Amino acid sequence: MLYPIATLASDKLQAVKDLEAEIGSPIVALAAVETASADLSQDKLDKLKSLEDELDVVLVAVRPS
Repeated sequence: MLYPIATLASDKLQAVKDLEAEIGSPIVALAAVETASADLSQDKLDKLKSLEDELDVVLVAVRPS
């Protein structure tokens, strides 16, 4: 399961903004996406980790559907 930033309809976005104002803290809305991670060899995992380090991000290899 992955959780990218959610795309919200204007009424839902407003509900999040209202709650942010009420609690005094930013809120990030995430959406669940069903996926399975790719089965990578150690060499490929090392390459993935190297690029993560270079880009300062988290990368996830998933199985093609």
